[in-house]
Amino acid sequence: MKKTSVYLTAEEAGDLRRLAVREGKPQAELIRDGIRRVIAEAGHKPRAFRSLGKGRGGGEPVARWDSGKLHDKAMGQK
Repeated sequence: MKKTSVYLTAEEAGDLRRLAVREGKPQAELIRDGIRRVIAEAGHKPRAFRSLGKGRGGGEPVARWDSGKLHDKAMGQK
């Protein structure tokens, strides 16, 4: 096992302590159970990347931008 630190609010720490007493389990075990649950729920979904080159609007590729045109537009020249 690897040791790590988790910062909890006072309310979270109190709730965790009370749950540990009620369940008769160490707080660390409850934290590990929660982490396993979150990982299992996330599953193996592929990550959805947001591409600046392709965009997301209806599957249509976004036209490449031209740095000169962008500069002119930003400077109010066109």
